[in-house]
Amino acid sequence: MDSYTPVSCDFQDELEAIATLRQTCRIVYRSEENSTREVEGRIVDIYAANHADYVKLEDDTVIRLDQIISICN
Repeated sequence: MDSYTPVSCDFQDELEAIATLRQTCRIVYRSEENSTREVEGRIVDIYAANHADYVKLEDDTVIRLDQIISICN
């Protein structure tokens, strides 16, 4: 995967709001294999590790924030 590209504060705020409200959301993102994936679930954590930011869903799916293409709740 390429080097991390920071996401906007507004986008991170949106993710935090979805997580706080425990809303189910649909996330479309690029996988490590560079294919497009779609997953639906609840965000249980937003965290930083290895110089990047991530979301973790209730099914333990972990997505790097700069790989998210779209999110709908």
